Amino acid sequence: MLTNDQLNEWDRAHFLHPSTGFGQHARNESASRIVTTASGVYIEDRDGKRLLDAFAGLYCVNVGYGRTEIAEAIAAQAHELAYYHAYVGHGTEASITLARMVAERAPAHMNKVYFGLGGSDANETNVKLVWYIQNVLGRPEKRKIISRWRGYHGSGLITGSLTGLTPFHNKFGLPLPEVIHTEAPYYFRRPDPNMTQEAFTAHCAAKLEELIEREGADTIGAFIGEPLLGTGGIVPPPAGYWEAIQPILKKHDILLITDEVVTGFGRMGTMMGSTHYGIKPDIITIAKGLTSAYAPLSGSIVSDDLFKVLEEGTDKFGPFGHGWTYSAHPIGAAAGVANLKLVDSLGLVENAGATGAYFRKAMADALSGHRFVGDVRGDGMLAAVELQRDPSAGVDFDASEKVTAQVVAEMARRGVIARAMPQGEIIGFAPPLCLSPAEADTVVEVTRDALEAVTGAF
Repeated sequence: MLTNDQLNEWDRAHFLHPSTGFGQHARNESASRIVTTASGVYIEDRDGKRLLDAFAGLYCVNVGYGRTEIAEAIAAQAHELAYYHAYVGHGTEASITLARMVAERAPAHMNKVYFGLGGSDANETNVKLVWYIQNVLGRPEKRKIISRWRGYHGSGLITGSLTGLTPFHNKFGLPLPEVIHTEAPYYFRRPDPNMTQEAFTAHCAAKLEELIEREGADTIGAFIGEPLLGTGGIVPPPAGYWEAIQPILKKHDILLITDEVVTGFGRMGTMMGSTHYGIKPDIITIAKGLTSAYAPLSGSIVSDDLFKVLEEGTDKFGPFGHGWTYSAHPIGAAAGVANLKLVDSLGLVENAGATGAYFRKAMADALSGHRFVGDVRGDGMLAAVELQRDPSAGVDFDASEKVTAQVVAEMARRGVIARAMPQGEIIGFAPPLCLSPAEADTVVEVTRDALEAVTGAF
């Protein structure tokens, strides 16, 4: 068996971690965690420390850890058929079954699924679908994609451009010119504190109209948005937002991509976030909750109307020239089938709604009015606490103080994992959908105590 010190040495010497300060990590100047086992909502590290994972990995372990049903499905698939590609009409029992299961859970007008590996590659696929469709329709100039500031859609070239968070742009030469950004539907950060939610929604809609007018609707192919902003701060849309945005897109013949990598398969207390917010998309992006991260898999769900255009295109121009080696990988698909069965049999959609509401109310009761808490918000099994130096005056902490990072580190010392969200002083929560009310109470208590421990001397 490897010793902990040897693992740490190998980690620092060889492993390039995502979203990590490489120099600090290599020099052993930053914390690291080597995870060894997990069960339910808890993980355990190599030193035997047990932590309640209130972020479900990265919003993704929806059914919780240690589900043997999924592990057994993966093993059985690997023994029977570890791999075959999905090109030129090839399929497997698992991939075909999962496509059907996804279509049954999607909005009624969406029945075709393209599988990839992660949310980033799914959104790359979506942009190529939009460009292809617009070309087939004889509108090659409709190429630009509108995203929102603070949206998160991946970290590739196009997907990193779609992402509206500057840490994912800096020093990469992004965003690419095909991507343009509009106002974030972030009510807490509204330009006029006297605005009602309805007035702020009208402001966001007006900004979108201005952008379309400035760029030209004949140059814009699609709009992409998460049902609620995820990595940008766990921000639910203001009242009437999607009801205001969708008619604008329809008027200008702009396709709608709903990115449900976070919100899909139960997290909102409904099967899909689009249903939760009354959205009728042309394309839906799925990943995380599709397999609860037991194996990599993503997907693009395409509307029936768009599929007719894709059919027309391949009839005229030949096979669709896009694919990944691991598209619809049978092991990932087997994990997806077992995972979605568990979501149903364990009643996790219902629990996300009920326990999620309990969790958010408990968090608001505990922290609203705290001298350094500006906002407590969320929806479904998602919550966020935004910190400020002086909430009454709207004064923020200086980023150099790293207050949220300190609070999250203190929470981990007390046995709970939360996330310091990027580009802001925001504590994020996205627990597994199997969270119990008692476990929710633990998260709230540790958050309150850790915040007081860090800010007590301020």
